[in-house]
Amino acid sequence: MTQKRARWATVALGESVLAARPFRPGHTVARATKSVGAARAGSSRSGTRSPPDHCETRSSEMSDFVPGLEGVIAFETEIAEPDKEGGALRYRGVDIEDLVGKVSFGNVWGLLVDGSFTPGLPPAEPFPLPVHTGDIRVDVQSALAQLAPIWGLRPLLDIDAAQARTDLARSAVTALSYVAQAARGQQSPMVPQSEIDKGRSIVERFMIRWRGEPDPRHVKAVDAYWTSAAEHGMNASTFTARVIASTGADVAAALSGAVGAMSGPLHGGAPSRVLGMLEEVERTGDAAAYVRRVLDSGERLMGFGHRVYRAEDPRARVLRRTAKELGAPRFEVAEALEKAALDELHSRRPDRVLATNVEFWAAIMLDFAEVPAPLFTSMFTCARTAGWSAHILEQKRTGRLVRPSARYTGPGSRTAEDIEGYGDVVRVDG
Repeated sequence: MTQKRARWATVALGESVLAARPFRPGHTVARATKSVGAARAGSSRSGTRSPPDHCETRSSEMSDFVPGLEGVIAFETEIAEPDKEGGALRYRGVDIEDLVGKVSFGNVWGLLVDGSFTPGLPPAEPFPLPVHTGDIRVDVQSALAQLAPIWGLRPLLDIDAAQARTDLARSAVTALSYVAQAARGQQSPMVPQSEIDKGRSIVERFMIRWRGEPDPRHVKAVDAYWTSAAEHGMNASTFTARVIASTGADVAAALSGAVGAMSGPLHGGAPSRVLGMLEEVERTGDAAAYVRRVLDSGERLMGFGHRVYRAEDPRARVLRRTAKELGAPRFEVAEALEKAALDELHSRRPDRVLATNVEFWAAIMLDFAEVPAPLFTSMFTCARTAGWSAHILEQKRTGRLVRPSARYTGPGSRTAEDIEGYGDVVRVDG
C-alpha cells in the first residue's frame, strides 16, 4: 500500500465506508460513515475532506485490518469532543471545566441529549427493582432489559425521535434508581418516596434513595464524578449502545447492552484497583519506593496513561481540583503517589506521554463519598447513562445499521469428511 493509501485506509461497512482519517484538533474523533456515492461527492457538511476515490472500497474489497478498530472512524457525532492533544473534553462545545461543580448531572444529561440544560433528566418513578441476585451489575442489566415488556417500550425503528427521547429519559433515570436500590440491599427498608422527593437534584435523590440521609459533601463528590464521566466519545460501551440502537431495538435493550460492555475490567473496573495502591502507600509511607517496586516487577500502575489523550486527562484535572476543595482525607497521599508515579514513568519512558487519567482521581472522589469499591463500576454506569442516551438518540436520528466486515483467516475449502470426529457424528440421513 502506498503512503497515500495507508493514510486514507478504509474498511467496508455494508454500503458505507469507515474512513480512518487522521484526527485534527477541533474535530471530533467519531466522524460520519459515508456511502461510497457520498464519498465521491466531496466534503462532508463539517468540511472534512473525503477519502480519495481510488481508496474507496465496497464490502467485497477488504482493506487493512485494524485491531480493536483503533483510529477507525465509524460515526459522526455532535455530542462530545475529546481533544487528545490539548487535554480538553467538551460536551457539545462546553468544556467540562465549566460544568463540574457548577451544573448538576441531571442538567448535564440534558446538555448531552438535547443540547439544552433544561428540562434535563426527570425524577425517577417509584418503581421497585425486580431482580435481586446479589450482584448490582447483573441486577441493573437484567432489570433494564425487562423494561420493554413491563412498560411496553416499542422498537426505535417504530417510533419517532421525540418518543425515543422520552423513553431514554425514563429508562436512564430508572437505571440510577435501580443502582441505588441494589446498593441499599433488601435487608434495609426502601426509603419513602416522600423523602426522596425532597432532593433538589437527580444526584441528591439518588443518594437519598440509597442512604436515606446523605452527607451534602458526598452528594457534591458524586455529582462531580458523574458529570466528568458522563460522556467520552466512542468507548466500548457507547459503541455497543449505538450498534444495538442501529438495529432498531428498544432503548432499554441498548442501555442494558451498554451496561454489559462496561462490566469488563478493561473498560469500567480500573478505579477500584487504584485504592489498593493508595492503601499500600499509606502502609509503607514511601510512594516513590512503591512505584519503583511495582514497575520493576513488571506490573501496571493503575490510573496512568490513556488510549485517547496525549496530555493530561481533563477529567483527572477537574476531579483533583474537586477532591482538594472538598477536603478528601486521602488527597495528600494521592497527590504524593501521583507525583512519584509521573516522575518515575517519565524517567523510564521520556519518549512517551503518560499522564494521570480519570480513574486515579475518580477513586479518590468515590472513596471520599464512602462508595464501596465493588460499587465503583455501577457508579460509572450511572454517569455514562447520559452519554449512552445521547448516542442512542443520535443513532436513531442519523444512523444506519452498523454492519462491519471481517476478514476470514480460517482453513481453506474442505469436506465434512476431512473434519476430525466425522465418523462418530449422529447421522440425520439414517
